[in-house]
Amino acid sequence: MCGIVGVVSRHPVNQLIYDALLLLQHRGQDAAGIVTQLDRKFFMHKAKGMVRDVFRTRNMRALPGNAGLGQVRYPTAGDANSEEEAQPFYVNAPFGIVMVHNGNITNAKALRRELFDTDHRHTNTTSDSEVLLNVLAHELGRATGGRRLCADCVFEAVRAVHRRVRGSYAVIAMIAGHGMLAFRDPHGIRPLCLSRPSEDGAVMLASESVALEGTGYALERDIQPGEAVFIGFDGSVRSALCVEPGQAVHAPCIFEYIYLARPDSVLDGISVYRARLNLGETLAKRVLSVVPPKDIDVVIPIPESSRPSAMQLAELIGKPYREGFVKNRYVGRTFIMPGQSVRKKSVRQKLNAIASEFEGRNVLLVDDSIVRGTTSKEIVQMAREAGARKVYLASAAPPVRFPNVYGIDMPTREELVAHGRDIEQIRQLIGCDALIYQDVQGMRRAVGALSSALDDFDASCFDGRYITGDVTPDSIDALNQGRNSAQAQDEEAPVSRLALPNAQDE
Repeated sequence: MCGIVGVVSRHPVNQLIYDALLLLQHRGQDAAGIVTQLDRKFFMHKAKGMVRDVFRTRNMRALPGNAGLGQVRYPTAGDANSEEEAQPFYVNAPFGIVMVHNGNITNAKALRRELFDTDHRHTNTTSDSEVLLNVLAHELGRATGGRRLCADCVFEAVRAVHRRVRGSYAVIAMIAGHGMLAFRDPHGIRPLCLSRPSEDGAVMLASESVALEGTGYALERDIQPGEAVFIGFDGSVRSALCVEPGQAVHAPCIFEYIYLARPDSVLDGISVYRARLNLGETLAKRVLSVVPPKDIDVVIPIPESSRPSAMQLAELIGKPYREGFVKNRYVGRTFIMPGQSVRKKSVRQKLNAIASEFEGRNVLLVDDSIVRGTTSKEIVQMAREAGARKVYLASAAPPVRFPNVYGIDMPTREELVAHGRDIEQIRQLIGCDALIYQDVQGMRRAVGALSSALDDFDASCFDGRYITGDVTPDSIDALNQGRNSAQAQDEEAPVSRLALPNAQDE
């Protein structure tokens, strides 16, 4: 999961891209990068860390130009410890191209061989994004055949990319001296949206609408699955569907609405906040089928992305909604901690219980999802220590039973608390008095009811059905071999980097 942004303007864009990346910081905290163009020359700065730490005044001054790209990175493939794998990526031929990418290429290993053996192109990192950039560069070279670049040539190249590449990809690329290109995979798994041209003709692209609105731009529309948009440096905008009719099946990742995206964003026509309210409504029915209302005294969210669902649930079951946990925003995210004992300590540092909201009460805790279960177990224990008589736990998402291969770091089945366990076994492991999960069909209805324009959702981590049709247990194992496993140096640490408090954590 990453956040990407691109701007074409008549004015310097470095500060604008910086501001947009701050609004997308929830999508990645491992690394950040910006590239700008001035007089056909690219200026780039990227490094590991948060946006506010990576870019100092001297770095911003070294990013001149009226067009540029930015990315915040949360790595799901490649080497998370390598600054070389921070984005944007650059190739000098043809034309000179820089690119940012959100998603995960499922056939990157095969493509890397093709690039070397057939296309005679070299990749210098283990990043799947560098593979994608080189495929795009090769196809642009073939489409132009030594001629001047035109929009039709760009669209022809994107058609070839779609034929070769599998997986999820929302891409923004800048071609030196020509313009900016944006495209999504034929399923639109990862989000990407386009602004209306501003009064001075500037155009912005971003992963989420909040990055447009928070910088003074208005959302025009989402880039469609299989579509490519080419923005000339003169502000002209051309677009084309670059897959055959019927091949574009609009199936965004449903986890975006549950956990990843900011609640004030609109993705593919669906309000993330409204989706979470709907999930609370359907979850309320599940709760009432398991725990009688008289046995619940208070509903408390596990901050933060579960709040809309918890509020809606509390209203429907007629119980008070209370904030029972206070978050310390100045503690690092728990999933980057090196070992299990340190991670548990970090949960305590991050969340503190307000004892008066728990003491002597039967408490229903609501979380957006439960992946590994270790954080949930610790929070349930905190509630008991704060004096709760009984602790019930409800998840706005169904059990996560399968790995996600499209850009969320859930790489191994063994890490998933729901894999190979029934609900009662999970409840015992977490230590709560009752465990209530959303059901898959209820989740699909809750989110899908907000738009009739979508064909489907990718809900593979819940139902095991991978929307691209090319993912098998063997291919998942192969993907896992390419993941960063620096944590594996600690014997107690899991291979995955995801431990799930909240996507909005800083």
